[in-house]
Amino acid sequence: MPRQFTIGEAAGLLGVSIDTLRRWDRDGRIKTRRDRSNRRLVSASEIERLRGNDAVSELSARNRFAGVVREVKVEGLLAQVEIQAGPFRVVAVITREAAEELKLKPGAPATALVKATSVMVER
Repeated sequence: MPRQFTIGEAAGLLGVSIDTLRRWDRDGRIKTRRDRSNRRLVSASEIERLRGNDAVSELSARNRFAGVVREVKVEGLLAQVEIQAGPFRVVAVITREAAEELKLKPGAPATALVKATSVMVER
């Protein structure tokens, strides 16, 4: 049987809270199974699926918006990438080279990583 982690261990490996994992389980975003005591267990393969290729990232999971690329506009050295992440629409301007290296195109899975001390918008 593949390695199974308790919800606390899985939360630590994913860099999220136990409450976040419970919510993901209820929402169907993560696959868990229950042991004889009805405790949630998460398989190693499920943790790897959620971690993706960025397993060693130091950013908090609450700064990640996993979704699907809706549009990529390339002009000169820059690319504007629009990601639909659940109810959120995230637009980022990155280098053209980065967009090509990541093979970003409409329909491709992508995660927006947000790292900022503040975001201000006023109208």
